[in-house]
Amino acid sequence: MKWLNTLLVAGALQLLALAPGHAGSNLEQVKSAGVFKIGTEGTYAPFTYHDTSGKLVGFDVEIGEEIAKRLGVKAEFLEGRWDGLIAGLDANRYDAVINQVGITDARKQKYDFSEPYIASKAALIVRGDNEDIKTFADLKGKKSAQSLTSNFGKLAEASGAALVGTDGFDQSIQLVLNGRADATINDGLSFLDFKKHKPDANVKIAATEDKADYSGVIIRKGEPELLEAINAALKEIQSDGTYQKISDKYFGQDVSK
Repeated sequence: MKWLNTLLVAGALQLLALAPGHAGSNLEQVKSAGVFKIGTEGTYAPFTYHDTSGKLVGFDVEIGEEIAKRLGVKAEFLEGRWDGLIAGLDANRYDAVINQVGITDARKQKYDFSEPYIASKAALIVRGDNEDIKTFADLKGKKSAQSLTSNFGKLAEASGAALVGTDGFDQSIQLVLNGRADATINDGLSFLDFKKHKPDANVKIAATEDKADYSGVIIRKGEPELLEAINAALKEIQSDGTYQKISDKYFGQDVSK
């Protein structure tokens, strides 16, 4: 019976060798399927969210659509909660995640990232008529509206500010506007989105951090052809003016640097 078991095992191994890999595990399979499957939240404006008609829209959505177009396929978005989004790559639910995923050394150990397609800097936000706070150092002894557990809150505290706890960006801005806080340190991209919708709001950026955090398209490791194609698509989107158009639409300026 040993010889039979050996034949069965050999046959099984041969079938595995001939069987196709996971869907989207390389560029050819994406092209063969005609679909670039993208994991995203759908609840994170202005990057990926649903408009009043229920349509999935946003900066990241349009970037994903343009990448797919340049791969010669259609974009198919699969929505999920943030805490399980990247894990969906491991389960082969999609080919990539495009959802403002920050490029970090820890993530790069397990996954591959495209070249950065968007940059975000911590912004020091004050009332439009505030002339006392011009640098992060000027926060010393001032009140800063912050989510207490955020990195922005830690930066404000390190700058010498007394923290006024909030639930997030919108509440922080309101406290600055009504004078209950002198400033808030928050995401510069969120501020640009806010000003895009409320250009007359009496707030301004007094300073930004020199160091930017970058986000990229994240895929499984071991897919060099797909990664190269995504990077080529992003380069083309930048060079032909498409990126500027999308960036202006959501933020009013280029947000790649």
